[in-house]
Amino acid sequence: KLSPSPSQQKLAEKLTILNDRGIGMLTRVYNIKKACGDPKAKPSYLVDKNLESAVKFIVRKFPAVETRNNNVRLPACVCVCVCVRVRDHVCELLNTIDACQVFFDITVNFDLTRNYLDLVVTYTTLMMLLSRIEERKAIIGLYNYAHEMTHGASDREYPRLGQMIVDYENPLKKMMEEFVPHAKSLSDALISLQMVYPRRNLSADQWRNAQLLSLISAPSTMLNPAQSDTVYSTYLSLSVSPVGFILCHAVLNSDAAALSLWKLALQSSSCLCLFRDEVFHIHKGSCKFVWFDIPQAVLMLCFFLSGSMHRERRKFLRSALKELATVLADQPGLLGPKALFVFMALSFARDEIIWLLRHADNIQKKSTDDFIDKHIAELIFYMEELRAHVRKYGPVMQRYYVQYLSGFDAVVLNELVQNLSVCPEDESIIMSSFVNTMTSLSVKQVEDGDVFDFRGMRLDWFRLQAYTSVSKASLGIADHRELGKMMNTIIFHTKMVDSLVEMLVETSDLSIFCFYSRAFEKMFQQCLELPSQSRHSICFPLLCTHFMSCTHELCPEEVIARTLSLCNMFLDEMAKQARNLITDICTEQCTLSDQLLPKHCAKTISQAVNKKSKKATGKKGEPEREKPGVESMRKNRLLVTNLDKLHTALSELCFSINYVPNMVVWEHTFTPREYLTSHLEIRFTKSIVGMTMYNQATQEIAKPSELLTSVRAYMTVLQSIENYVTIDITRVFNNVLLQQTQHLDSHGEPTITSLYTNWYLETLLRQVSNGHIAYFPAMKAFVNLPTENELTFNAEEYSDISEMRSLSELLGPYGMKFLSESLMWHISSQVAELKKLVVDNVEVLTQMRTSFDKPDHMAALFKKLTSVDSVLKRMTIIGVILSFRSLAQEALRDVLSCHIPFLVSSVEDFKDHIPRETDMKVAMNVYELSSAAGLPCEIDPALVVALSSQKSEEEYKIACLLMVFVAVSMPTLASNVMSQYSPAIEGHCNNIHCLAKAINQIAAALFTIHKGSIEDRLKEFLALASSSLLKIGQETDKMTTRNRESVYLLLDMIVQESPFLTMDLLESCFPYVLLRNAYHAVYKQSISANA
Repeated sequence: KLSPSPSQQKLAEKLTILNDRGIGMLTRVYNIKKACGDPKAKPSYLVDKNLESAVKFIVRKFPAVETRNNNVRLPACVCVCVCVRVRDHVCELLNTIDACQVFFDITVNFDLTRNYLDLVVTYTTLMMLLSRIEERKAIIGLYNYAHEMTHGASDREYPRLGQMIVDYENPLKKMMEEFVPHAKSLSDALISLQMVYPRRNLSADQWRNAQLLSLISAPSTMLNPAQSDTVYSTYLSLSVSPVGFILCHAVLNSDAAALSLWKLALQSSSCLCLFRDEVFHIHKGSCKFVWFDIPQAVLMLCFFLSGSMHRERRKFLRSALKELATVLADQPGLLGPKALFVFMALSFARDEIIWLLRHADNIQKKSTDDFIDKHIAELIFYMEELRAHVRKYGPVMQRYYVQYLSGFDAVVLNELVQNLSVCPEDESIIMSSFVNTMTSLSVKQVEDGDVFDFRGMRLDWFRLQAYTSVSKASLGIADHRELGKMMNTIIFHTKMVDSLVEMLVETSDLSIFCFYSRAFEKMFQQCLELPSQSRHSICFPLLCTHFMSCTHELCPEEVIARTLSLCNMFLDEMAKQARNLITDICTEQCTLSDQLLPKHCAKTISQAVNKKSKKATGKKGEPEREKPGVESMRKNRLLVTNLDKLHTALSELCFSINYVPNMVVWEHTFTPREYLTSHLEIRFTKSIVGMTMYNQATQEIAKPSELLTSVRAYMTVLQSIENYVTIDITRVFNNVLLQQTQHLDSHGEPTITSLYTNWYLETLLRQVSNGHIAYFPAMKAFVNLPTENELTFNAEEYSDISEMRSLSELLGPYGMKFLSESLMWHISSQVAELKKLVVDNVEVLTQMRTSFDKPDHMAALFKKLTSVDSVLKRMTIIGVILSFRSLAQEALRDVLSCHIPFLVSSVEDFKDHIPRETDMKVAMNVYELSSAAGLPCEIDPALVVALSSQKSEEEYKIACLLMVFVAVSMPTLASNVMSQYSPAIEGHCNNIHCLAKAINQIAAALFTIHKGSIEDRLKEFLALASSSLLKIGQETDKMTTRNRESVYLLLDMIVQESPFLTMDLLESCFPYVLLRNAYHAVYKQSISANA
């Protein structure tokens, strides 16, 4: 019987399929192990109390199980059963390879040797991982039980599966026995690593002396392509050697090269990765028989030296990758000739990072310096930079290697093929197709954006390796090593054209971090805590993009939620850290701005004035206060302030946040800058409200001017963030400041608008009503009056024109409108009470309205009135509120005139040119627009809206009688000692001068609502008021008339305040000579009082 030809063995295809299937099975077994080890994820049939006795029985009798309990039901099939078939296929292939006496050399037939070693490692790992499932006997036994209950017979594969589980109780020992027949092939493949493995295990000093990975060490050769006879092996993983030598340890006694490689493996790693976070400690007693020839002291020395060796390697790689990334960023064209350097650097860095992650998490007794690397983020960051360069400049590399393949590789390969002494037809056809494929390439294909696909060519070369590596091949690759090395180089060049992404995954995939979540988060926290490393913190969210490559189609795991959660957490923490730094800077800047406030200069001025006198007396004066700006004076460059440290830390962290505009993780797009924007909005909102320093218990609040200074300082710092991060800080200002102009923000929290509105209404204006504060028209401010109980605040410092302008700047038109509406609500409640008083006196007021020319009758009727003082007091309160509103409106107008002068002038023009015959609805719309801009109006639209809600019968009559009530009550003010007019303040200390504004605006609003004539009603009021005041001129009681002249002046104020009354009209009902004499009297009285 003839043996099958090499092509019929399908070695390449079988190795490819079994390796992929093996990884899929590893993934499944790994998930089963994790599920069984987690109480929350454990299968229900393993925790069901009803099955507990059955499970114990099955495990005790395993694998011989008798089916006696008919109540067991297990509908699911466990994937562990498939492991038997995988094992059969692997054993069959290994036997075939031995029978064919396949030649293995990693430097010649790279793909064949690597896939063979990968298969050995995958198979060994699968068996070891399977043996680590504690409940494996229960799972398999229950599966067989369920199969028998369902199908009436046991699974035919069960006896073999059960026997396999028993045989592999000690998997390593069993695997060593199993690989005795395969020792020759396996040892040949492993020993071929002697040309590669020692090169990868050099110390950092040897790397440094060789100037490894340096592009600028030899400038003259910078453009020369980086070449190697073992191009693939330069970035091969280091995990193959330890596993292989454990399985065929007998070769260590007979081959010095094997023993040398084994010692290198022990020195390199004491904790071997099986799969993901499953590890195997090769220094432990389970395989001591493997190194019986190696003294224990040597083993311990290797173990302790490995930490420092890897630490130094990481240190070297940080500087090497930084240099490489910097040069390639400046000259991306070098990615073509130096691509091999890039993938070597990525592979070296990946191996060191994974080594640290694995050992730091699994070695108990460890040196802090060797197993905790606070600069690991920097190394990962430079890896991400190199990966980004490769992705960004992929077309540059494609262009280079397309020319390389067609212009050099095709020519050299053609010559090698022509020089072959023997070349069978099948091999000749394959080799010719390689040459033709490369010759047909052109740069135009790259420029046109053609999609390249060399997977067929690479598979053909894999097949050709299998054909030429068997013992009886016509064309033996062992005799044509140059051909093998050249083809390996060509295959690498093809990957530079069509498989750059796959190459990045192969050389720099760090998806293993997904399974070391705790260590991953700890590294991230260490990175943030170290200011010099925070600029590299973006590498942790970027690593989450690697996690998409850690799944397998045989087991599509649910790692999506974990990945998204980690990425979100990292970006959120980075944004929080940046926000905290910005907040600290803002606090410092607010403190510096506070030092420039006018209130702080008083002490400096006082010291300057008294300085000379203090020197004369010889007394030691107080130490001079440091002037603002002293903090900027530096004696030398080494002096670093807290603000300097904060700015440095912020610039480093912002570099990280600004590093990438966005990143895609499992079809979710993350934008780091949006995290920062969101946190800045929230913190800015809280800071503004916090800077008001509002204390509800003591009713204390910051002055608007001081708050405005702090807010501007805060905004200046936030604007400077645009120098670090590409974010729209104006959007932050608009979102936050516009919310602050409303009653509540988007989170339902009070804003500065609501806080200041409440404070002015409930604190300042309430104290005005209580007689502790007066409105001084001359100063355009509210001022504290001397009283027994001193107020906790100075009203002038909250209500003068500068403070009101600051308030307008802070609240804006919307906030000032809310303030006005709140004021109008209070006025509306006062008017409602006044109307009740009018209703109580409606008959008397009706008679007085028509009897103002009958003095005696009026006097008799006046005595019948009730609540006269209450009417005047409530009208005064209304006047005070309207006076405060006029201050606020004037301040708003000043602010808007600075910000939008042309728009304000247009609104003013609208208002000033309303024709008298204009419909009142149209006029009110114009007034509303004008009022929003802070312009004074004849009729206050806000007051009209507030009073329109009050509906009752005979509303117009009540409004008319209200004016009568106020007019006839005015003479009583003369008897009040506080009604004296003060020329210095241009008003009265009991605020009765505010009656002028109240009377005019209330009358205008009420008679606009009821469509009455405002002028006629005010004329009627003036007639009644003047008649009533003229009567007190005839009074002889000095107590009743003590402040008669001061009350006379109210008539002049009412006319001056009114747009509907004139001095001529006043002259017709009240002689001007009386007003002149009244002014003369009050000024004379004021002079004498001051004297």
